[in-house]
Amino acid sequence: MSGHKGDKVFVVGVGMTKFEKPGSRDWDYPDMGREAGEKALEDAGIPYDAVEQAAIGYCYGDSTAGQAALYQLGLTGIPAINVNNNCSTGSSALYYAKKMVEGGLADCAMAIGFEKMEKGSLGMKFEDRIHPMTRHTMAMIDKRGFAEAPAAPQMFGNAAREYIERYGASPEAFARIGEKNHRHSVNNPYSQFRDEYSLQDILDSPMVYEPLTKLQCCPTSDGGGAAIVANERFVREHGLEHQAVEIIGMAMTTDYPSSFDGSDMKLVGFDMTAEAARQVYEEAGHGPDEIDVIELHDCFSANEMITYEALGLCDEGQAHVLAQEGATTYGGDVVVNPSGGLISKGHPLGATGLAPCAEMNRQLRGEAHARQVDGAKLALQHNIGLGGAAVVAMYEKADLGARARDEPGAL
Repeated sequence: MSGHKGDKVFVVGVGMTKFEKPGSRDWDYPDMGREAGEKALEDAGIPYDAVEQAAIGYCYGDSTAGQAALYQLGLTGIPAINVNNNCSTGSSALYYAKKMVEGGLADCAMAIGFEKMEKGSLGMKFEDRIHPMTRHTMAMIDKRGFAEAPAAPQMFGNAAREYIERYGASPEAFARIGEKNHRHSVNNPYSQFRDEYSLQDILDSPMVYEPLTKLQCCPTSDGGGAAIVANERFVREHGLEHQAVEIIGMAMTTDYPSSFDGSDMKLVGFDMTAEAARQVYEEAGHGPDEIDVIELHDCFSANEMITYEALGLCDEGQAHVLAQEGATTYGGDVVVNPSGGLISKGHPLGATGLAPCAEMNRQLRGEAHARQVDGAKLALQHNIGLGGAAVVAMYEKADLGARARDEPGAL
């Protein structure tokens, strides 16, 4: 049964695998999708045949790999679309699953993401054609040249350098973000790394690209994530009022001309994030000062730093002050990356954008255990994929009021 255009959209089930070091576990990408999908279905308490459409995200795989994973859950003939948007792939799948419900095409849809990766830094897979990041890379080279380091750390490291040059931040401020996220991950059983490090440990780890040391950089990972979204009618029919979390705002943006105006920070998505956040705040009717907990895209500590400002968490040039003062951890102004973030939880590209959805839903449902942010009512998710796509979403625990299905007026 299809819904109605303009329906509110609720997350009713989430699931994810533990993120693993590539090659450390005997599994393949269909196993990752199945495990995450089964956990989301179990969380929602619904059978797979209740799902009417699906969006599946992955970056490193052949065509229709999404169906190969989805078919592990069942063969129901539903429409399925494969999504590839670099590091925003998982959140892009969620974006389209939301659109399926919001647009009245389905009462219930699923987003799944997975990635089976290789050890080490990301590289080109198709060397007989133009790389989609060529324009971004040339813009970086024109300003900073190209060093003997992987391209991604260079781009984000250059954003850190620009921030330091503009606002006088110290390398220690960036290292504090790494220290915080590794510390947060100790309490996350899904995290690839669960070791706590001192600030000095972070600073003393091998330099990847100044000022980014190894413990400020995310690893490559294997893993999967899934989320089930539904309209209000579905929520009530299946008695899910108690756990439904509404997506009260969500936006996706791509590059603007300003991405290539010579700014290192804009090259890695500052303006994409700022505009997506603006749209979400307008749609949701809530501003950044009202948010209790955030999962943002800390592929490198530099990106978490500049994202504080892109999301409007502070004034221009003040992000490093937030980091130095501990304003983004427990007891501060807002808890950022309670899961450990990409830096410690891991970064399996297709699943990366679905892990924050799982974390934010657990936080708003009061089910985050040792990671729980007290009194969390509003949550924000952010992902950035170079090339490019930025996705921002705001969540709020739904206030539907559970009604018996046979009660007069119940849907």
